[in-house]
Amino acid sequence: MTFEAVLEELRRLAKGATHAHTGLWVATQLRQRISAGQLTPGTKLSEQALGEALGVSRNTLREAFTALHAEHIITRIPNRGVFVAQPTAEDVREIYRVRRYLEPAAIMWQAPSSVDDLRAIVAEGQLARSRGDIDRMAAANQEFHRAVVARAASERLDALMAQVLAEMRLVFHAMGSDPAFHEPYVADNLQLIELVAAGDNATAAEFMRGYLDRAEAQLLEAMAAQRPAPTAH
Repeated sequence: MTFEAVLEELRRLAKGATHAHTGLWVATQLRQRISAGQLTPGTKLSEQALGEALGVSRNTLREAFTALHAEHIITRIPNRGVFVAQPTAEDVREIYRVRRYLEPAAIMWQAPSSVDDLRAIVAEGQLARSRGDIDRMAAANQEFHRAVVARAASERLDALMAQVLAEMRLVFHAMGSDPAFHEPYVADNLQLIELVAAGDNATAAEFMRGYLDRAEAQLLEAMAAQRPAPTAH
């Protein structure tokens, strides 16, 4: 999706909104579009265009930018403006440090409940895999991890996971269109569901830790391979 298309969507949203357009509200709208892959790494976020589309002041927009900058999903470049961030290898390591605490704990301490919601998400990922639709596979995987944390029934954890997933969507661009990153995790998600359904939360949590370790290593390897070769002097 182009930046212009996102602006048009935001214009429609702003006209239909019934509550005050606060900095928090603006940050939420931008975060959701980054998480959905509509705003990609390196996209310039024009203050004037966004302010006009959302009907907010420059101060409100800058309040939103400050929040998103603190979450590492946008970056300010002096004399150039505000851009959607391009995560570094160290950013990836930090994201996975957070995820290794958050997701296994959400699994370990969740109350017994139906896993039908998780099965529906995995089915979406399986369908996307069968069609070779990498974007939908990535989206289903993101939704799966969001739903896993949501089972902890904590608004604060949900908010933290929303930040993590927005930054993760930016990280996925390091994998380009390689299906090898997403395909194995469709099967892993199904295995995780079976452990949770059986009430074996401890094993499921340990499985998630190993899952996250493998994903981190794979991403870091891909990012290292994309680094430009050093210039001879």
